[in-house]
Amino acid sequence: MRIVTEVMPGTRSAAVGCWVGVGNRDEQPSQAGASHFLEHLAFKGTSRWSAPQLAAAIDRTGGDLNAFTTKEYTAFHARVPDTETGLAIDVLTDVIRRPAFTAADVESERQVILEELLLSEDLPEDIAATVMHGALFPDHPLGWEVLGTHESLGDMTEGDLRGFHDQWYRPVNLVFAAAGNVDHDQLVDGVEATFADAESGLVPERRQPIELPTVPPLVERPGEQTHLALGWRSFGHDDPDRYALAVANQIVGGGLSSRLFQEVRERRGLVYSIYSASGSYADSGTFSIHAGTANTRVAELLEVVDGEIADLVSRGITDQELDVSRTGFVGATLLGLEDSSSRMVRMATGLTVRNRVTPIEETLAAIAAVEADDVHRVLRRVLGEGRVLAAAGAVAALAA
Repeated sequence: MRIVTEVMPGTRSAAVGCWVGVGNRDEQPSQAGASHFLEHLAFKGTSRWSAPQLAAAIDRTGGDLNAFTTKEYTAFHARVPDTETGLAIDVLTDVIRRPAFTAADVESERQVILEELLLSEDLPEDIAATVMHGALFPDHPLGWEVLGTHESLGDMTEGDLRGFHDQWYRPVNLVFAAAGNVDHDQLVDGVEATFADAESGLVPERRQPIELPTVPPLVERPGEQTHLALGWRSFGHDDPDRYALAVANQIVGGGLSSRLFQEVRERRGLVYSIYSASGSYADSGTFSIHAGTANTRVAELLEVVDGEIADLVSRGITDQELDVSRTGFVGATLLGLEDSSSRMVRMATGLTVRNRVTPIEETLAAIAAVEADDVHRVLRRVLGEGRVLAAAGAVAALAA
């Protein structure tokens, strides 16, 4: 087990989190959605706390308690006044080690997650993104919906969930982190008190995606807009081009001055929102563009986006774009470290995905070292390959 803290002088908050190094890519088809299901169940109660008691204990401090699930890890976190750090540690260690898993809670939360899945299936932007990921990673859990499927959720039993928890929620897969006005020894003592007799466990063995991307179906949906998701395969967490890709993402669609925002929204008025995103996993990654427009303008939108990408791949970026993106990324990174929660998340994620906390100075220096040629190289490397196009809405114009 790894435990990390960062003291922030002058703060009166404590952000405490537990990152479990297991996500939906570690599930079998029959287990699809198990990681997310466990995230929901964690706060339904433990052997010591009922769900209302957990909620009241945190609410009484004015703090918050939450969780989220990703492809490769599941995170549980709390933020409280520094005087309540012990409570946050007690709650988090207990929900990770001793969730109650009652049959009644499993059934009620199953219905909640099914409603969440239905909601995502009603949102064209979510549909397009889900279809895009499935096409980028065919026959691989990286392409699965984190929520699971109607079938897997319907069949999952209390025993299945308990078995998944017992297998993976072990010290070797856990990172506890805290930031703010915190004491390292207090966190170590709290974790040790709960996990002293726990067996270390095994890390999941992950299968690298090897199947080539496929052509996704275009999803016809009623509505006033058609939503597009364009996707490319990228690279993993530790690739040396990751900093150049971060800068490239800012230039493509990461801010108000980005190519796509300026050309597609500001000059042409084709969309209300358009953005790009970069995601990385242990052995692969994604780069994607997301936008929605009126059904009558979807072909024009796609033509403009493809044209901008082709221009970037062919000619690269300008010196002004590099300067704005690079310095803006540094500024955003610094601003993101102003509160205890962001500091805690940064440490916990770093230890979970890279087994190290990258010093902020190292990150800033790496970004500052990115040159225009580096960005052009990574644009050709990632966006120079064929894209996957997913769409939800009035897709007849695209099908033609």
